[in-house]
Amino acid sequence: MAARALAVSAALALAFLTLGPVAVVLARAGGFGVLGPGDWQAVRFTLWQALLSAAFSVVLAVPVAKAMARRRFSGRGLLVTLLGAPFILPVIVAVMGLIAVFGQAGLVNAGLAALGLPTIDIYGVHGVVLAHVFFNLPLAVRMLFSAWQAVPAEHFRLTASLGLSGQAQWRVIDGPLMARVLPGAFTVIFVICLTSFAVALTLGGGPRATTVELAIYQAMRFEFDLGRAAALAVLQLALALAAGLVALRFAGQSGFGAGRDRVVPRWDGQGPLARIWDGAWIVLAALFLLVPLSTAVLRGVPGLWLLGPDTLRAAGHSLMVALGSTALCMAWALPLASRRGELLALPAIAISPLVLGTGLFLIVRPFMNPFDLALPVTGLVNALMALPFALRILRPEAEAVARDYGRLRATLRMTPLAWLRLIWLPRLRRPMGFAAGLTAALAMGDLGVIALFADPDRTTLPLQVYRLMGSYQMEAAAGAALLLLMLSLSLFWLFDRGGRVNAAT
Repeated sequence: MAARALAVSAALALAFLTLGPVAVVLARAGGFGVLGPGDWQAVRFTLWQALLSAAFSVVLAVPVAKAMARRRFSGRGLLVTLLGAPFILPVIVAVMGLIAVFGQAGLVNAGLAALGLPTIDIYGVHGVVLAHVFFNLPLAVRMLFSAWQAVPAEHFRLTASLGLSGQAQWRVIDGPLMARVLPGAFTVIFVICLTSFAVALTLGGGPRATTVELAIYQAMRFEFDLGRAAALAVLQLALALAAGLVALRFAGQSGFGAGRDRVVPRWDGQGPLARIWDGAWIVLAALFLLVPLSTAVLRGVPGLWLLGPDTLRAAGHSLMVALGSTALCMAWALPLASRRGELLALPAIAISPLVLGTGLFLIVRPFMNPFDLALPVTGLVNALMALPFALRILRPEAEAVARDYGRLRATLRMTPLAWLRLIWLPRLRRPMGFAAGLTAALAMGDLGVIALFADPDRTTLPLQVYRLMGSYQMEAAAGAALLLLMLSLSLFWLFDRGGRVNAAT
């Protein structure tokens, strides 16, 4: 009974904090504003860049994931682990790494200039798409790679025994697998790119490369047109929900069944051309992901000695926001770790954090100066944004524990406190650590609400990096970005490691 009351309270708080701020913004604006030509241009650009980013990510992921699934090589496990790094990488750090490689003075342009070829410009739609592919290609590879690994080995043994050609194997294994996985991967990446803000802010390069989220930021910060911002936010949410419905309509449901979990050799793709093809894709993917990250680290080391008191104070603010967001997100997620809770939290992925933050500021405005609450409101919005990801991690384990130990609980007549202390928390310790680490890293690197409301005394580290870049203090910005990267990865490691030490499962 107490657990149900807690879950209902958490659900009501989630519904209030998701819908309440939007309603307050609408009430303050007196209804939806009228969208102008610039706003429709932002909508078209948002759809176009999201479409390109999702398409490039899933198309490039197919050969990379297939190569990694059928090849065994030294460092394969490490590469699979590193594929998860871009997801927790602060956006501003990744942008600095990409500028170091593809920017005007970057490695690629230096090579092109040495060969007498024209250089490339990273700013604009191609820069936005490049950054989105950098973040989302690993996600698509991991989804496809996991699907290929889940195909029972008996299927590959049977295709080899029957002597099926590569084309025939495509029809019976690869094609159905991609029809089942790719629509979901495409939609997830499409929705993530729909709400892009920091990438468009740093690499957009002008009105022709403005996303809807960036248009919301401009409407609020420069014009304080709440009605137009609310209309854009609702339009963005509708686009994301429509994309989700389309994916559900076309996604296949059936898998390949269960096997005997045996590891057998792969007989397909053993010719020299296939080996060269797979090796080339693995090397290119590793270079594309690791070179920008390594460059950001190498260029940031000299900048560590240029860190001033403002940057260190911003780092302290970011740590407080990240830890507060993590505590709030976990306290929120544990009672909602069910299918209903996960469905209830889904809109948080697509709704504009800038509108949420503005609505919360308007709610507290009659009682106190809202700018004094810039950091707590940022932490609250970050917790809300991370909640769907935390629930996706916690829900399977929470349902398994309830299913496996529910009868024992009833037989022993365990009190809620005993169930929580002896069964639930020990069994969920590992996914809780991973979810907390993910939430802390995402909150640490967020550049969203704080960009709208921060004053010089309440700056977070990502915003400080952006300001240093804007004032052309690139070496100091690189040092601050490296500090941000170290803090983000340290928080993730500490929480994830803490969840795995002496875990029950």
